[in-house]
Amino acid sequence: MNELKTRSEEELLRLVGLVLIHYSCSCLAPSHFIPTQREEVHQPISSELGSDPGRNSDMPTEDRKNGQPKTYDANFKGPIQNRSCTDVICCVLFVLAILAYVAVGILAWSQGDPRKAIYPTDSRGQFCGQAGTPLENKGLLFYFNIMKCASPMVLLEFQCPTTQLCVEKCPETAMTLLKAYSNPKDFAYYKNFCKEELSSSMPVQEILKLGLCPAVLLPSKAITRRCFPALGLKGGVVTVGNQTTFDDGRGNSLNANDLVNGVKNATVVMEARQVVMKVFEDFTQSWYWILIGLVIAMAVSLLFIFLMRFLAGIMVWIIIALVLLVIGYGIFHCYMEYASLKGQPGANVTIQELGLQTDPTIYLQIRQTWLAFMIILAIVEGVIILMLIFLRKRILIAIALIRESSKAIGHMMSSLFYPLFTFLLLVIVVAYWAVTAVFLSTSNQAIYKVFNESECTYSRNNCDPANYSTSLMKQQCRDSECLFAFYGGETVYHKYLIALQFYNVFLFFWCANFVTALGQMTLAGAFASYYWASDKTKDVPKLPVFSSMGRALRYHTGSLAFGSLILSIVQIIRVLLEYLDHKLKGAQNKCTKFLLCCLKCCFWCLEKFVKFLNRNAYIMVAIHGRNFCASARDAFMLLMRNIIRVAVVDKVTDFLLFLGKLLVVGLVGVFAFFFFSGRVKAFENTAPHLHYYWVPILTAVIGSYLIAHGFFSVYAMCVDTLFLCFLEDLERNDGSPERPYLMPESLRKILKKKNKTDPAQ
Repeated sequence: MNELKTRSEEELLRLVGLVLIHYSCSCLAPSHFIPTQREEVHQPISSELGSDPGRNSDMPTEDRKNGQPKTYDANFKGPIQNRSCTDVICCVLFVLAILAYVAVGILAWSQGDPRKAIYPTDSRGQFCGQAGTPLENKGLLFYFNIMKCASPMVLLEFQCPTTQLCVEKCPETAMTLLKAYSNPKDFAYYKNFCKEELSSSMPVQEILKLGLCPAVLLPSKAITRRCFPALGLKGGVVTVGNQTTFDDGRGNSLNANDLVNGVKNATVVMEARQVVMKVFEDFTQSWYWILIGLVIAMAVSLLFIFLMRFLAGIMVWIIIALVLLVIGYGIFHCYMEYASLKGQPGANVTIQELGLQTDPTIYLQIRQTWLAFMIILAIVEGVIILMLIFLRKRILIAIALIRESSKAIGHMMSSLFYPLFTFLLLVIVVAYWAVTAVFLSTSNQAIYKVFNESECTYSRNNCDPANYSTSLMKQQCRDSECLFAFYGGETVYHKYLIALQFYNVFLFFWCANFVTALGQMTLAGAFASYYWASDKTKDVPKLPVFSSMGRALRYHTGSLAFGSLILSIVQIIRVLLEYLDHKLKGAQNKCTKFLLCCLKCCFWCLEKFVKFLNRNAYIMVAIHGRNFCASARDAFMLLMRNIIRVAVVDKVTDFLLFLGKLLVVGLVGVFAFFFFSGRVKAFENTAPHLHYYWVPILTAVIGSYLIAHGFFSVYAMCVDTLFLCFLEDLERNDGSPERPYLMPESLRKILKKKNKTDPAQ
């Protein structure tokens, strides 16, 4: 439902954006982009798709702003082979940016230390549990006084103002230093949680004064490699070690509830950790079945693509029918679950009353959840039926485009697997960005600060732990300690770390968009060579996908970089707006919130429009070999001259392809549900026993959608390319023997067009 809504919003935004950009381009574009003369007057096209006043020689002045239609060119045979490099400046800029990006990565890798993000750090800045060090067997971090920590978030940020020590395991019993000191066996155990400087001959008061040992040990559990007091509930009262009170080691009896402020989120973290462990166990038990489901999704996608080549029309109607049946079954199943819970204890609790639960299956035990699912599916079903009723005549045109796209893909089957290459490049880009970000974030130096309990003029000042015991700060503040606080630095490199992180994020967007743009231009060039070939069996070049990719990289790297740069700038602005929104969440200024919300909405719209315009610009670059701006203008003008076709034919085709993806996901999802939930007796002994059966189901559904999206995205690009070629074909040719239409016969019949060489109908 969300994707349908998003698609509808995108189409409306695209149409509005086309009008807005139209007027701005007409003022800013160089005059040589607009032809001044027309070679020939074209006849108006059938009103089946809407009239096009721009095709008449006496078109109004307002329509001339949409540019002149394409004219016949006897030398034009499809994607131009003899072309030159475009947008060279952007190409050079992109290469320099990549070289600088590599330099940033090398600098980060030389300065960073990922161990800071993996291992806990004690008060001396040493890593707990690091292999090859004296602390290799001490992988847990112990806090002398947990009550000095405001919350676990402080602990995770290494800024808790108490001594932190690496230990082998957390304390298991409650014990005070005073009590353990009198028992050699207990004191030997107690030493495991004391500093190495401790001497058995020291009195208790001196040990506490020097901060060599904690005053008390409490039963603790390891959470995120840190020792937290093992809190529990007994009769609604907070306990630690099954006791409601404990001795603080200084003769005071404290309530166990006093520990809550130090570990108030520890129970939530622990529950979440348990859920994660159960999910991980479910994955280990069901990964091969999930893989089988993904293989089924791939097989179904390939099967539909293969069948569409021969039975495009029938397959489209079958897709529509099956999608309606799948959603209809979903409505029926939700109703049955809703009815079966009637009268069950606790089933009438609302989701709002239930609140946030760590176990998602709890929501499936209340009636409101199934009612919500049923309503959502019913709305989706109704929307699809209404769209089919009002757009049934346009579906025939979409079927013709899909059939021709099937034939084009059949001539170049390698195009179906090109998304795997794009995916591989994107994985490399994401991996490089993630690794660089980790090294940048861990390239700071250990900073030590003065922590004290009483008033001290040197509080929170930087200090050196090596000689702090003999320093002036220690002499004036007897109870102070020099503890590790955080990672930072004062060098030029450390001062510009934020700028380097920003550059890392920006280049991530630029490179990711460049890879996506390369895939779009490659497929566009391959499919355009098919459309403009007079003889589809002879004139289509060998290895069209590789030839198109070679042209794109050799001649149009600059154009790809230019288009992806524009999109990246918009995306980075959106990221900054989201960051500001996160920082200003607590602000009470409604005007600021409203302004920020408007900016986020505007830039979201702008991003959608830029993606749409870039996609069509890349198609024109692949065909004509012009620079990005000229191609974007040509594509824009061509679409504006055929705005009705853009709104109806192209988008109906996108909707049908979306239904195909929905069908693949629905089939795999239904199969996974019956298999993993144990609803079918035939699968009871075969299906693995899981904590949460929704884990493999959700994984299979998401994976199948990504697989289907990869295959159908090739189809979408093929349809978009053939659609632009089809529009240009209508403007360039008139069906005469000298200028025959190159569109397939099925489209000519729908448009009531025919070549004069066609047999009489």
